Amino acid sequence: MLSQYMEEFEQEPFEVGEFIERLTWRTNNELQNSEFSPVALHDTFIQTIKDLKILQEKQQGKCERLEESLRQEKESHAKKISKLQERHQTAIDWFGQLDEKINSVAGKIMHLGEQLENVNTPRSRSVEAQKLLNFMSEFLAAGPVIVNDIFTDAARLSEAADVIQKLYAISQDLPPGKFAESKRKIEKKYDEVERRLIEEFATAQKSEDIERMKALAQILSQFKGYAQCVDAYIEQSQMQPYSGKDIFIGIVPLCKHHYEIIKKVFANPQQVMSKFILNIYQLKLHQYAMTKLEDKKDEEKYLRTLYELYSRTLKLSTDLQIYMSTIDDDLLQKLTQQIFMKNLAGYAEMETKCLTAKCSSELEKFYASKKHQKTQTTKGFRRNMEVLIATRANINIAAIEDYGGETFLSEELAINMLQEAKAALKRCRLLSTEAELPANAIKLNDILLRFLMHEHVDYALELGLQAVPLAEGKVFPQLYFFDVVQKTNIIVHLLDKLCNTSVIPCVSNTAKYSDYVFKKRILMEQIETKLDQGLDRSISAVIGWVKVYLQCEQKKTDYKPEIDVDTISSAACLQVVQSLQPVIVQIKKCVDGENLQNVLTEFGTRLHRVIYDHLQTMQFNTAGAMCAICDVNEYRKCIRELDSALVTQLFDILHALCNLLLVKPQNLQEVCTGDTLNYLDKSVVRQFIQLRTDFRVIKNTNYLKGIIE
Repeated sequence: MLSQYMEEFEQEPFEVGEFIERLTWRTNNELQNSEFSPVALHDTFIQTIKDLKILQEKQQGKCERLEESLRQEKESHAKKISKLQERHQTAIDWFGQLDEKINSVAGKIMHLGEQLENVNTPRSRSVEAQKLLNFMSEFLAAGPVIVNDIFTDAARLSEAADVIQKLYAISQDLPPGKFAESKRKIEKKYDEVERRLIEEFATAQKSEDIERMKALAQILSQFKGYAQCVDAYIEQSQMQPYSGKDIFIGIVPLCKHHYEIIKKVFANPQQVMSKFILNIYQLKLHQYAMTKLEDKKDEEKYLRTLYELYSRTLKLSTDLQIYMSTIDDDLLQKLTQQIFMKNLAGYAEMETKCLTAKCSSELEKFYASKKHQKTQTTKGFRRNMEVLIATRANINIAAIEDYGGETFLSEELAINMLQEAKAALKRCRLLSTEAELPANAIKLNDILLRFLMHEHVDYALELGLQAVPLAEGKVFPQLYFFDVVQKTNIIVHLLDKLCNTSVIPCVSNTAKYSDYVFKKRILMEQIETKLDQGLDRSISAVIGWVKVYLQCEQKKTDYKPEIDVDTISSAACLQVVQSLQPVIVQIKKCVDGENLQNVLTEFGTRLHRVIYDHLQTMQFNTAGAMCAICDVNEYRKCIRELDSALVTQLFDILHALCNLLLVKPQNLQEVCTGDTLNYLDKSVVRQFIQLRTDFRVIKNTNYLKGIIE
């Protein structure tokens, strides 16, 4: 049992409650009795307690033995550590003594080395001087120079370079008269060795022997022709074409590749790399740009090419700036300006000329496609005279030319012009100087406004105004001016978008901005004036036709039938409503924004005025009053499409006034004091009551008391 208890105690985690539960369960299973026996359980607990006490005593003894063993082992390890510390201290003492001896020996060796160097340096200098004097004697001797092996052996080129460089330096201090011939010989040999070094460097470059190139470059750095070495490296590196026909593609990879080599080979990599890039700009790029920009016959192509080359060169300068030294911060920008200096000088003039030609050409092609010859449009005087004569004399003295409904406005033409202007302004922002940009942008904008707005939109508005039929015609007017309004609005929106994205950024925060705003405001006011004038004429033409049509087609008997008829709307009313519905649809389609609501309200109020005046010319009996109410209801259905609260209210009042023609005389007082008519002027109410056929009968009664008085 003790071993079983140990197994249970060693389980993790150990729970006392679970241990007691298991003990109880085992006791009940051993009894094999369904009844619970507290006595047996009590005996089991007593026995278990005794077993646990025995187990505790054993474990306690085991712990004491282990503690004693631990104590003895601790003492043993303490003695070992003490001995090790003593040995470590002894080693430290020996190390200190050894370090002192090493320092002493090192000091003696250094002193000996200095003594040896003091003895050897003059000796080596003497040997070097003797060697140089031997070589110098060969050059000082009369006659041709006896060629020493050092100058003929290719393997000893570095040694020859060292000798001749020192001889050349010495020869510069010799007086010119007596030693002129010797100096000439030395200079000749100097140039020969220098040339051989450069050739050797070029050979190493072809084989990409970096270490050899580095060694030769270091030697040549002591020669006056070191710059020729750098030039030879640059020339050979840039000998191959960069990337076919497009030079820009290969320049950055080329520079990146050679920059890594230059850093390893030359002692001054930044200066060499700056010269490397300078050579690209002054020779390669400059020649490439001049070739591309040589042909100026096609000005549009020339401008596109100039923009592309200049923008790509600026991007290239940005990409290559990391290879330039800090003192050459703006060098690439200056080089770019030098390359394109001549081209940029005449850019603005050519751009304006090209945009003018393109816009003019687009206009000519458009009018040619319409088979239309532009004429000088009248400014309204003739039209006003025609209207005056037609009104006073009732004579139409001139036919209205509507060009078959052609508006002479083209969104496609406008988009083409705007695209051309956008491209021109894009080039202008890049190719103009900061000082010239606002003025150049204004010039381009003026060209666009001239051709798009003045010569195209304004011309179309003039033609549209002349094409609007005269008011009070007997034939329903064909209205095309609403289409002119729609297309004009679209073109103006497109123009505003271009100005916001391309023009304003060029002139904002400059003196030219106010000039731009003033010109645009004047132009928009002119366009708005003509649009308002055309809309007013169009509404007048429709409303005038309604007036004339009702005068001619509305019969007196419609509202004063002599016999009982079906209560339906009159034929004249139905025809008017049928004709007006497409006009309302067209207005809502072609006019937008706040103008739409204003136009619809104006249209509705004028229609109300005409119908009101028309009803004032009629006499109404009971059956006719019913017909009039039906007519007004048809008009009310029609004007609901206007979505105007004012117009709806006017026709509701007109409907209430028509009810005065129908109600019994004794109910007139009640109707007049109703919500709709109570606030109207009594003269208006009185005029409508007088239209009743029985007015003379009821005039002298009390039914009209307070109404007609």
